Amino acid sequence: MEFLELATWVMIGKIIVVDILLAGDNAVVIGMAVSKLEDKYREKAIMWGTFGAIAMRLIFATILVEALEYIPGLHFVGGLVLLWIAFHLLVGDDDDANIESKDSLRGAIITIIVADAMMSIDNVIGVVGAAKGHLELVIVGMLITVPLLIYGSRLLARIINKYPIILWAGGSLLAWVAAEMVTAEPLLQPYITGYERLIEIAGVILVVAAALIWKRRRKATAPDEEA
Repeated sequence: MEFLELATWVMIGKIIVVDILLAGDNAVVIGMAVSKLEDKYREKAIMWGTFGAIAMRLIFATILVEALEYIPGLHFVGGLVLLWIAFHLLVGDDDDANIESKDSLRGAIITIIVADAMMSIDNVIGVVGAAKGHLELVIVGMLITVPLLIYGSRLLARIINKYPIILWAGGSLLAWVAAEMVTAEPLLQPYITGYERLIEIAGVILVVAAALIWKRRRKATAPDEEA
């Protein structure tokens, strides 16, 4: 893939946006894991924990890229999983992270790596889908995104909270990536050729509409629940 092409950088941009949307909780985990460390050890824990977390994500991404090439139906399944993730992102049903803080450098590093590995499956599926199986783009996107999240997570969270439209735009992008993953399924190609864009648009509309209906119903039943 030619890195000077505009399409390549558009794809990298999609990877970064998807990863930022899905990795907010990971940054929170890092903050919780190092909260009890002395200042002189905190930066080391963040640095080595981040290095380990990136390594684990790249291992997962490499496995998924290879699996997508050789396992029939995996594009379709991965796309459906991403549609579900996009829906939950928009309705805000993510559980709060509950990570025990550590008072030792080694313990904090291990906690960061293990917790990030457990929480990063959706991130990996999302970025691999956005990269359309190009592992080199996954690597570039992760190297840009992970440090940005770790050192700028609070600012990013404040911006998204202040401008909710960003979350909806990002969720729509994630739904589009999911639909692209579905339409890339070789088993479906003979039946959907020529209708790919229509399916992708339908996927975005489906997820956004479902999220709006869910939030409206939850808001309508909230007073009854409080009573």
